[in-house]
Amino acid sequence: MCKYQTSRYEFIFTSLVKKSPRLFTTAQAVFRAYETTRMYRDLKLRGAVVSNKNLILLPLEQVYEKVNGVWNLSSDQGNLGTFYLTNVRLVWHANLAENFNVSIPYLQMSAVITRNSKFGKALVINTHKNAGGYMLGFRLDPPELLERIFTEIKTLRKVFASKPIYGIQFTVEKDHHSTGNNLEQFRVTREEDDVEIIEDDSPSMNHIGSLYASDDLSTSGGDPVFNNDLGLAMEPLKRGGGKVSELWQLYA
Repeated sequence: MCKYQTSRYEFIFTSLVKKSPRLFTTAQAVFRAYETTRMYRDLKLRGAVVSNKNLILLPLEQVYEKVNGVWNLSSDQGNLGTFYLTNVRLVWHANLAENFNVSIPYLQMSAVITRNSKFGKALVINTHKNAGGYMLGFRLDPPELLERIFTEIKTLRKVFASKPIYGIQFTVEKDHHSTGNNLEQFRVTREEDDVEIIEDDSPSMNHIGSLYASDDLSTSGGDPVFNNDLGLAMEPLKRGGGKVSELWQLYA
């Protein structure tokens, strides 16, 4: 099941491989891996990315540099905080409030530049439109530190682009075709059900019901007779009208 804008869709697939749950388990495992690795791909504002002034590392993530004294220029007065440069993303958090932070994966950076601002020369990071289209400014002192961090971020982005890290670990299975274990031998051919229709000469329930439905209820069918099954006297059954037990089934 999926959703796109205001529309919802449901797709159903059936596997013809006998006694093989791989279609379901594989799709489920891939979807779960995608859902649990969003931090590698999505920009996150005010997330739980820092604990006790230490970055909470993702699997396969390594910190290359931690830089103190970095000003976030998102407000008029600026906020003093700390930079973390990893092999996956850039993270900044305010020193006085850890929950005031931003996690920017290299995947979502559209440009990294330096430019003049009212706070002096600043490091500016632009993000893609699907990540909000933000323009985030940071100031580092002295200017030599800003230039070094600027160069390091560009280098880390280039390394990431050549070999992206999405947080998904997997192992490659042997090719079934190369070992002669072709999946075709497990495929189940479609077969039509072998159904035999047996004609029954006994009166059908519809036939029995029609016999009595056409009756004029104001007329009697004859003198009452004793019925052993019921232990009561009753009107005689019509010819070809079935048994008492069959009449009960009409109203069961």
